[in-house]
Amino acid sequence: MRFTLLLCLALGCTKNGPPPIDPSATVRFVTAPQGDVAPLLVAQLARSSAERRRVVVYVSAPWCEPCRVFHEAVERGEMTGKIGPLDLVAFDAEPDAERLVMAGYESQFIPAFTVPNADGRASARHMEGSVKGPGATSDLAPRLRELVLASPAN
Repeated sequence: MRFTLLLCLALGCTKNGPPPIDPSATVRFVTAPQGDVAPLLVAQLARSSAERRRVVVYVSAPWCEPCRVFHEAVERGEMTGKIGPLDLVAFDAEPDAERLVMAGYESQFIPAFTVPNADGRASARHMEGSVKGPGATSDLAPRLRELVLASPAN
């Protein structure tokens, strides 16, 4: 309760909660290119900032059911208007594990979402894990929205 109140004071929430999100604001995936994670995220932060979009590092795996459910929902446009204009820089947990760890992106569970710092390294603003099955999207969307809204524009 106290965190929500402080978050609302910082963000200028309305009486009914967090500030409204543009109903046309999309969430899109950006496939992470090969190479060192931090420099590629610095470049993505600049591209996304020019479009007034936020960036979150998204770590998933093809075998992860909540990851698949969430990914399919984003692809179908079901996250439009729910989170805000967001670029999810997508990494695969297994082949990308070593390079993610080198930039500070570590998690015990997937899907994992981390807000990058301006230098491209992982910040402390992070969330991970979800429920299995079709409820994954309804579990992840509000948590991801809170993570994005609680983070300064990157």
